[in-house]
This record gives sequence, structure tokens and C-alpha cells, in this order.
Amino acid sequence: MKHICTLVLFAAVTILFVVPRQLFAAGDTLVVYATPGNLDAVVNADTVAGGANAHKVYKLVSLDTTYIFDGSITSKSSIAIVGQLGSNGRPPCIQPHTHADLTVPTTMFTLIGNNTTAQFKNLYLLGLSTTNTTDAANGANATAIQVSADNVTLRVDNVVFDEWRAFAIGYNGKMDKFFIYNSKFRNMVDPTQQYIGEVIRNEWPGEVYSDTTVFKYNTMLCVNGYAAAPVTKYGQTYFEFSHNTVVYTFKNPFFIFNETNAKIENNIFYGTYAGGTNYQETPWWDNLWYGDADVGVISFEELNHANAKWFDPADSSNAKGDSLAELKRSISVKNNTYFWPSGLTSFWTTLNDSARWTYPDPAHHDSLGFAWGDSIVTPVWMNSRTTRMFSNTTNWPGFTESGNVNADPGFRSSISSAVLSGGTGYGIGLKGYILEIRGNTASTDRWGYQRTSVGTAANWVPIWPLPEYTSGDLKTSSSVVGDPYWNTGTPTAVQQQPASVPAKFELGNNYPNPFNPSTTINFTVDRNGPATLKVYNTLGQLVMTVFEGNALAHQVYNFNVNMDRFDSGVYFYRLEQGARAITQKMILLN
Repeated sequence: MKHICTLVLFAAVTILFVVPRQLFAAGDTLVVYATPGNLDAVVNADTVAGGANAHKVYKLVSLDTTYIFDGSITSKSSIAIVGQLGSNGRPPCIQPHTHADLTVPTTMFTLIGNNTTAQFKNLYLLGLSTTNTTDAANGANATAIQVSADNVTLRVDNVVFDEWRAFAIGYNGKMDKFFIYNSKFRNMVDPTQQYIGEVIRNEWPGEVYSDTTVFKYNTMLCVNGYAAAPVTKYGQTYFEFSHNTVVYTFKNPFFIFNETNAKIENNIFYGTYAGGTNYQETPWWDNLWYGDADVGVISFEELNHANAKWFDPADSSNAKGDSLAELKRSISVKNNTYFWPSGLTSFWTTLNDSARWTYPDPAHHDSLGFAWGDSIVTPVWMNSRTTRMFSNTTNWPGFTESGNVNADPGFRSSISSAVLSGGTGYGIGLKGYILEIRGNTASTDRWGYQRTSVGTAANWVPIWPLPEYTSGDLKTSSSVVGDPYWNTGTPTAVQQQPASVPAKFELGNNYPNPFNPSTTINFTVDRNGPATLKVYNTLGQLVMTVFEGNALAHQVYNFNVNMDRFDSGVYFYRLEQGARAITQKMILLN
């Protein structure tokens, strides 16, 4: 445990006299060390008249201990919290501090400035406190980043979100934008509420319309609720979920029923929707408005009138306005891999053959005649209503799906046995948790994969690299779909700082090659200076600029290049720095 401040006055004096020696200001950037002051005290005090932050960038550089916060770090202006990576890619860690009364702050960052931009990069955001706890009374509200303003643009890159009981990112502002890349969301489980423990959530009762949500190159491992929940009961302008790996969720990975413009492509869904649903939960939530008998990983519904009018205001006065709006929706679901391992499917079979769950009012039946809580409804890839919509090209010409396969991605079997059955470091196990939730006996137990446990040493930091990486459990048999991190070992296009990288001007072979539709390219340079990485067709015409900027020696640059909009054929990628250049060939096969 870092320290416990029992005297507020003493803490204030300590911060006043010690913190300035732990800071270094350079223009718009303030370098912040982990000790001895709390991060919230540093950032919240660094303001100018009107409450805006005095600096735009707060650079965290300490890797030998964690940063702590006693209360939410609040910003009303544009802000960037950026970590300096260690030689092995370790990011600085931030965690809550246990107060003297044993309470724990529940929200790490709060953004309250309308029309602002916030960036979080190269960080490890831990929901567990310095005493390995969450707040007993308010832990179900634990949120890493809370967006409570309108028209905010949030950019998250190479951030680990670990052990957040409620949300990694929660928002209730109007028309916010989210761009989430290269991040890992792990062990987000509440012991009694299967609907929280979510990656991103438009929070009830906010009822706000959203602008954009883009997820690329992320992994969600052992989360209770949704991987993405913009809650399109209220509508969203654009949604994209590409090259992500989702491994074990209790509930459905999405709440996107009324998306109007969406792309879900090249993802892995493994053991998702493991807790299924019952007729107490659908159509109330799992099927938004309709009492469909089946539930799917991919579920869409017809626009409700309010969303149709919002999406297509020009035809809203037309008696057929809702139908005209459906004609304009654009939804692409392509090249995804989905799989439910036998350890889970056999458990479902046994469960439904032997169990009838008892709820406080077992005699109550819903409008469909099903008793609330009778067995569980297990998921399919795409539910019947959604399948009909994709098949009806007259009413939904913009709905396209192809290349989605039910196949084992090649994970090690050890991940399923550990997550499903539990044990030391894994909690009760997902099967045990399902029994508790469905039997209405859930209390304090959790499930997960190699859950983090905070040590008592003053210099404690989380295990790095992530245990799921060192074990190889999530390494797939193919790097074409899912989060490429598990095969490349580096986040896409994030600068690493290897301990010893030869000072070479070198352009690596892309992999895979041939590829469809994306491939990874890496390069190094032997001196600092402007460099470019560009892609050309066989006629020598520039088709894509992958990188253009100042390249640093001894850095390894990795880029995932997506060419899904280009024709099959031979392409050349070229690294240039000054008068030197290297060219390599790659083949795109559509």
C-alpha cells in the first residue's frame, strides 16, 4: 500500500511543498512523477482562470510504482494523459487510493467540457485500490473514464482497463465521439449484476444520441456486459467494430439494435453471451422491443419511429417515412469468426436439462407464456429477425453480410478450462457465476482470467506483459481476424521502446502475405529524422500514405494496413528517409 492520509491538513501541506519538485513543465506538457503527490491533486490544481487546464498534456513517466488518485481527475478543457512506455512496453499504472475510512474513489477521470478533445495513451488504468479492494457500497459505479459533456471527442490508444466493475468508459453527453484503439479490457465483473462490467456505455437514464464509436485492434477478455453499448434506442451516426477479439462475455457483446450506419468486420467472438438470457430479460433489454424467441451475437431491429425521424428527417412527414429510412441504412457484417467451446455448450445442455430456476414469484408468466427464469435461452450468431433483414434486399438493400464463420480461432484450451471452472487467480469460474446469477444467489463471487491482485509493497506494479500474452492463450492460428497484438506482440502503430534494437535502416516483410484485407508492416531507422512509408500500385501511383513524420532511431514502428477498398493485385510499399529508400512487394487477394 502506498500511504494512507489521515490528516487532511498534513496531506495538503505535503502536496503544496513537495509536488512542485516532482513536476517538469515544458510548453504545453507537464511531466508528472508518481510520488509523493496524488495524480488528482496535481492535475486538478493545474488550472487557469475559468477552470481550464494550464497544460494540455500530462506525461506520466514513473514505472517503478503506481500513480494513485483520491478523487476524480476532472477536466473542463481539452486534455491528454500520455504515458511513457518502458523498454518492454510497460505503461505507467494509475489506481485508486484507499481512504482512512476504507472507502475508495469510484471514478478515475471525468470530462465535463463541451466541445473538447481528450486523449488517453499508453496507460494501465486499474480499478482495484491500493488495498486490493473496490468500494463496498459504491463499487458498482466504478468507472475509469466518465464523459459528462456534449460533443466530446475521446481518443484512447494502447490503454489497459483492468477490474472496472461498472464501465471502462461511461457517457451521458450528447453527440460524443469515441475512437478506441489497441486497448485491452480485462476482468470487468460485478459480483451481483450481470449487466454491468461493460467496455463503453451510453448510461441510463441519459437517453442521449451519439455521434461516432470506432473500436479497432482491441481485446475484451472476461467482461460481464457489453463490449460496446451506445444504446441505440436513442440512435447513433456511425459505429465501427473491426479487428477486435472478444473472449467470454456473460451478456451479448453489443447493444446496437438501431444502428443506421455500421461496420462489424474481421473480429473474433469466443464464448460470448455465455450467460444467455431468460424471459425476464427479453424483450425488456436483450431483444429491445420484440419478444423474439432467439437471441444473437448480432441483433438488429427495425428503426423505431423516433430514430427513423432523426435519421431521415427529410421524409419524416411521409406516411411511409419509417420504411424510407430503412432503405437508407448501411450495415456490414463481414469476415468475423465466432465460436462457443464444448466446455460451455455442454454446460448449457446440462443446465437446461436439469434446472428450473426459482425466482421470488415463480408463478408469474410473461406475455409469451414462459415462466420468468425458466432455464436459459442460449445465443446464436445472428438471431432470426436479423437474418430476415439481411435476406430482404428490397426493404434493407444496405444490409450486407459475408465470410462469417463458426470456427475455433485456435486459442489454447487452457483458457477455457480456467475461465469456465475457476480456481486460484480466476475466481469462482464463469459456470459457477452463471449458476449464481440464474439461481438468484449471487453475492460476492467473481470470475475472470488471471485476475490482478494488488501487493502490499510500496513499489508494487501490475504484472507485465499481460499474463494472457505471456501464456500464449490468445495467440490465434491466423492473424487475419481479431486483435493483431496476439500475433505481432506490439500494438498497431504505437511506438515501442525496446531494450535493444539494432540501429538499422530496415523495412520488414509484411505479414501475412498474400493478405485479405489487412497486413502488418514494420520498419526501423538508424537516425532521427523525417521519414515516410507509402503504398504504390504497379503503375507507380500512390494509393496510401501509412506514415509521414519524424521517425526516431532505435524504435520499432508497426502498422496495420487495411486495403479493403482496393482491388486484388500486386502493390509496393516503400520506406524513405532522406536520400535512402527500401521497397518491398505485397499481394492483396480479395
